[in-house]
Amino acid sequence: MSPAAVSAALPAQVTLAEAGKTLMELKQALAQQSGPVVMLDAASLRVFDSSAVAILLELRRQLRAEGKTLQVSNWPRRLEDLMGLYGVGDLLAP
Repeated sequence: MSPAAVSAALPAQVTLAEAGKTLMELKQALAQQSGPVVMLDAASLRVFDSSAVAILLELRRQLRAEGKTLQVSNWPRRLEDLMGLYGVGDLLAP
């Protein structure tokens, strides 16, 4: 039997200007979830910079500390490229 997954979604825009607010909102949403696997849908993400990578890494760090796993679905190709550029693609591989 596989563990139940819970889900959340990235907003359409994640840049430095929104990063703090976005991270706080996602942390609050995920803190209320009890499942061991948290699914984060990136389908609506259209405008982003390296702040999106930082948010994903921070969410991964926090969830791992809680014994949970972060899985991101519907990766924008540019986000995959950006993560590869920073050398962190393996940490959150799609």
